[in-house]
Amino acid sequence: MKALILAAGFGTRLAPYTQHLPKALFPVDGMPVLGRMIAHLKRAGCSAIAVNAHHLAHQIETYLERHDFGIPITLSPESDILGTGGAIRQLADYWSEAPFMVVNADIVTDIDLAQVYAAHLANPDPVTLVLHDRPPFNQVWVDETHRVTGFERFSEGAECPGGRRLAFTGIHVMDVRILPWIPSSGFCDIIAVYRQMIDDGVSIHGRAVAGHYWQDMGTPASFRDAVVAAMAPKSFQTAFSDYQSEPIQQHPLSGDGSDRRWFRLSAGTRHLILADHGITPIPTGSEVNAFVHIGKHLFERGLPVPRIVAHDGFSGLVFLEDLGDCHLQQIVSQTTHDSDIEDLYRPIIDTWLDLTVRAVAGFDPDWTCQTPTYDASLIIEKECHYFVDAFLNGYLNLDIDADDLAPEFVRLARRTLANGIHGLIHRDLQSRNIMIHGGRHFLIDFQGARLGPVQYDLASLLIDPYVMLSDGLRQNLLAYAVQQATMRMKCTADQLIRGYRYCAVTRNLQMLGAFGFLSRVKGKNDFENWIPAAAANLARHIRLADENAFPRLSAIAEKIGQNHLYNV
Repeated sequence: MKALILAAGFGTRLAPYTQHLPKALFPVDGMPVLGRMIAHLKRAGCSAIAVNAHHLAHQIETYLERHDFGIPITLSPESDILGTGGAIRQLADYWSEAPFMVVNADIVTDIDLAQVYAAHLANPDPVTLVLHDRPPFNQVWVDETHRVTGFERFSEGAECPGGRRLAFTGIHVMDVRILPWIPSSGFCDIIAVYRQMIDDGVSIHGRAVAGHYWQDMGTPASFRDAVVAAMAPKSFQTAFSDYQSEPIQQHPLSGDGSDRRWFRLSAGTRHLILADHGITPIPTGSEVNAFVHIGKHLFERGLPVPRIVAHDGFSGLVFLEDLGDCHLQQIVSQTTHDSDIEDLYRPIIDTWLDLTVRAVAGFDPDWTCQTPTYDASLIIEKECHYFVDAFLNGYLNLDIDADDLAPEFVRLARRTLANGIHGLIHRDLQSRNIMIHGGRHFLIDFQGARLGPVQYDLASLLIDPYVMLSDGLRQNLLAYAVQQATMRMKCTADQLIRGYRYCAVTRNLQMLGAFGFLSRVKGKNDFENWIPAAAANLARHIRLADENAFPRLSAIAEKIGQNHLYNV
């Protein structure tokens, strides 16, 4: 038994990811799909395999050369892409008298290939196509004697000219008898060959299979599905010692500000969360890389974060502990008395200090995305200019020139850093990123963590527009934070508060930029609900920092504090 794996295609439906990596080398649970198919064919009894290649053929050649698969692997390069029929024709000398199995490289399946091959040997037809019922892709017509009668896509309800419609799995077995129907040169689609054979009265066997797993990975969505199917059972086995093989259900969850997609995976009473960051061919500096490395670091340092159970950097998928659906914002909204809210926040402030004191040890800046530190360039570009571009101009249409504010932005960045206490910061420590589960709080969305002024997280927590703490409560919590910080860190109360005041301004600018961008550009209009509170507080935070140092920014802040601007 020999086989051909078809791996020459351009993978256009997976572009742009296939511009630099051929689809056959996309990893599924850590192994390229080509390697998975080779292993599957070997288990079925295949004694030798050929692989055709055209697009990025050198990468496929390198992969095959670097791995010992235990059976001979022959590369069949194509200077011009030949199509399925042309690829088979080019390997005519490779065939023996035994039937030849041909499979697509971009499928993940557990179909019993040995059984398929044995069935073909027991059948007199020169070709066996492996078919299954997979609407809406059913376009192979098969009669009651299991003979293929056509390859046409008819509208739903159209009369079938030959029994029933099924979908082609990309797996076929053929004899050398088909070679005369393949043109001697040029591009050739094997389906055109099969059509001609049928027209010439040659019987083609359609073997229908069921009860199997099969996934084409020709699109980003189907590739993701293949990776989830491969990794989810293992993730449940890792997370739950009593998990056997219950079916795993997938339910989409509503996201927040990022482009990631979230899902709850359920197997009986057991649950995991799946974070989908999207395909990430280059992990360095990516969000998924930061999420995984920083998340694992925080967990190992004893910080209250969800356990990461499994991850796949290329697909951007992360399986993690399910902390439920209740975040701090919801709890605060249901709490009447400031004293009770203060009791909620004090342990979170303790965790803020744990983050910057305990987790800074061993933190690797190479894990981060965007920048390794919260520095002047980040403050100016990602907070000050973000505020001007996305909020003042993009949301309010004020036509403000950021260059007019450049001296004040530079001054703000310098003072923020000069008064900052160096440590590890979460960078988005607000009530929607704090989950309440089992009576405890947990930090999520930590992928933006980096080294910087620790007062930034404190400002994020206390000026959070999602909860709008009262002035009295905010002052009490700031006093508690100062008390705890001066005991645990080498800092004075004056330094901590000065840095906090400047960080409150930079954080406020970032929030307004984000709200403007998410509502106007991303169409997430719910974020408009938080703009009035964030806009109203900006002028106050500038005054507390030093309004004389930022006259133009202060004037703009006073202007946007007028509610009528929000309806522009």
